[in-house]
Amino acid sequence: MSFDDVYQKELSFQTDRRKAAVAFINIISDLWYDKSIELIIFRNQLIDRNVSEILKLHEYAGEFVQKPISIFDSVEIAQAIKTLNLPPAKLDIGKLTYEFHLEKKNTNVLAFVSEKLKSAKNQEEITPKDVVLYGFGRIGRLLARELMTRTGQGSLMRLRAIVTRGVIDKNILEKRASLLKYDSVHGDFSGTVVVDQKNKALIINGTTVHVISANGPEDIDYTSYGIQDALIIDNTGAFRDKKELSRHLIPNGASKVLLTAPGAGIPNIVHGVNHFENNPDDTDIFSAASCTTNAITPILKAIEDSFGVVHGHLETIHAYTNDQNLVDNMHKKHRRGRAAALNMVITETGAGKAVTKALPSFEGKLTSNAIRVPVPNGSLAILKLTLEKETSVEGLNATIKKYALEGDLVEQIKYSLNNELVSSDIVGSSAPSIFDSNATIVTKDGKNIVIYVWYDNEYGYSHQVIRLAKHIAKVRRFTYY
Repeated sequence: MSFDDVYQKELSFQTDRRKAAVAFINIISDLWYDKSIELIIFRNQLIDRNVSEILKLHEYAGEFVQKPISIFDSVEIAQAIKTLNLPPAKLDIGKLTYEFHLEKKNTNVLAFVSEKLKSAKNQEEITPKDVVLYGFGRIGRLLARELMTRTGQGSLMRLRAIVTRGVIDKNILEKRASLLKYDSVHGDFSGTVVVDQKNKALIINGTTVHVISANGPEDIDYTSYGIQDALIIDNTGAFRDKKELSRHLIPNGASKVLLTAPGAGIPNIVHGVNHFENNPDDTDIFSAASCTTNAITPILKAIEDSFGVVHGHLETIHAYTNDQNLVDNMHKKHRRGRAAALNMVITETGAGKAVTKALPSFEGKLTSNAIRVPVPNGSLAILKLTLEKETSVEGLNATIKKYALEGDLVEQIKYSLNNELVSSDIVGSSAPSIFDSNATIVTKDGKNIVIYVWYDNEYGYSHQVIRLAKHIAKVRRFTYY
């Protein structure tokens, strides 16, 4: 075969792959918008992905499990899923494809998929939950983007209102809309945002989201906006304890509260680690802890359960935040008053102690500190730990990879194979913990380790908030991953 023949064959194969990816995208959309079934591939989102992104994710999946994960197989399995009468669900097609290859004796795709997903019939009926975003800053806007992108048929969570302070006029609405549509870190919103000045609302993807002005939580009657039994997600950081957060439960139409910051006197939850410890039927107020706590706790749980941790230190290299000054100016905390985009700034973090609220076994084991660095997003946690059991670089990495592939922490831990990984690469990752396998260090005695955990302190954390919100709202779908 000549070089030209080989080249033409390669072109033909690539054309077939891209056509298959187009067909796959169509099935993904049909399943989501018609049946509220979301397909993912090893925890990576597939909704609103283009052809090149779909193919790239398949390459990552194949490298991750060290088995071919073909777009053609994905199309076949997705078509089989489409024929089944499934309830709302979230299904990892990468895991299904991988398992299909392992079970070579079963060559009937429909029979295979039916068997794997048979327990979906036991899924309880879901009642949609109204959601109100109290505060509309960095996290609030990312939550709005994700909630509206994944509204689908509205059978899970429905963003109904945003609460801010101050006058709501045309100029303010347009500014709110602009900040939602355009983001210097995360790029443009893939949907549409239109200002409805008459009704003081934003029309997001064709759906009305009221913008409410209030000086305090108790000033609002949500029922006057058609909102019932709502989950209030507080992004302001103004209310941090049970007494203050209980003010959200005074208005008509509110029933649950979720704080997107560490809270006092309320359950601090890292979804995937301790979210089952408090029943939403019995508890009304929750905290989603901090971005750093959500980054390190899943990894620490995996290591504690597998090797045991004697003690350790956390150093978080954190992107600068709105709490810091753009130029040198007064600040109530030491060093944070210096220009954020020009300096590395040593500061404190409570993440080391906060871990104990999700993992009590770490009481007194971790010290912690933080360095704010001149990047707008994308952070890194460095953990130096002394273990009870010996291990090796290969053994430690294999353990974390297993947790990233199966079990209760698959949504939380992403296992990175990239030996060129830098902070900008992890921006936009939905996993709160990105384990850098190429950076692992283990001493000769096997008892002391240094590991590097990357995290998108905005986007990855927002997804943890949404996961916890779904649990609180009792709209968690049947899942297979």
